[in-house]
Amino acid sequence: MAKKAGFETALSALEQAVARLEQGDLSLEDALKTFEQGVKSASECRKALDRVELQVETLLKKADGGFERESFNA
Repeated sequence: MAKKAGFETALSALEQAVARLEQGDLSLEDALKTFEQGVKSASECRKALDRVELQVETLLKKADGGFERESFNA
């Protein structure tokens, strides 16, 4: 659950950054800081999604066509 909470937190931060930037009322400095935070949040989301993708691939790649859950350690 901790990973989900981390993803959800990063996604929420990204959404907030986008909303602030779309308002268009930030100073250039604040817009740059908000953009940087958004890029960092997007990167955290991408990493979490990549981990999940690897877990799914591990489940689907069993030689005999069956499914087997394997632990993924990053």
